[in-house]
Amino acid sequence: MDVAIVIPARFNSRRLPGKPMAVIAGRSLLERVWAIARAVKGVSGVYVATDDRRVADHAASFGAPAILTSADCATGTDRVHAALATMPKRPGAVINLQGDAVLTPPWVVQGLVDAFHADPDVGMVTAAVHCSWAQVAEIEALKRQSPTSGTLVAMDKFGRALYFSKAVIPFLRKREGEMSPVHRHIGIYGYASDVLDRLSQLPQSPLEAAEQLEQLRALENGIPIKVVVVDYRGRTHGSVDSPEDIPFVESIIAREGELVEG
Repeated sequence: MDVAIVIPARFNSRRLPGKPMAVIAGRSLLERVWAIARAVKGVSGVYVATDDRRVADHAASFGAPAILTSADCATGTDRVHAALATMPKRPGAVINLQGDAVLTPPWVVQGLVDAFHADPDVGMVTAAVHCSWAQVAEIEALKRQSPTSGTLVAMDKFGRALYFSKAVIPFLRKREGEMSPVHRHIGIYGYASDVLDRLSQLPQSPLEAAEQLEQLRALENGIPIKVVVVDYRGRTHGSVDSPEDIPFVESIIAREGELVEG
């Protein structure tokens, strides 16, 4: 299947205006995410989707093709769909790699691309990490302080999502075995192009509204989601949402090294 990667990059971030051009250890946020996407094999193209000419011009400065979309796109997914409509050649599937996903390893993105190549009938795909019991305890402790932090996913034996929640799922009556049954969701998605067309026409669903998780719209409308279990290989997960995140991310890069040299 022909798979493209689209990086939605909005200029007017509420907490960090001009976020795509924010400098992270000598390179802009957008350039770093672009380099991650470019390291993924088996893709037909990598595009930046933005509502602002300043972001498009910045993307062009390091060789990234940019697609200008309406400022009215409510979400990154909407912006990816808008970009899909104007691509020179419409791909069979598209990966939505958020423009602030600066610590997402390329092999995590590769897992989603590979899922489409392995099974052309896959309509939607996302990623998750299998949690150890120690990691479950960390998630539970965090949620006592910040209940909406982090998302969990439960799957069937074929790797299809049963449900996503801000609660820890499944409920743990017993804690036994070497590994827990808990999986932490990673918010990266791939869509078959026709599935993205369909999703963009569907109204917000009741569970989506309750949990504030847009992927539940797919499940509530009978669209299966393949979950790829990925391994961060000791790397720290994170993104840039506010100015305070920049030194935190820079400290991780200094400690763990660059994901992609450039």
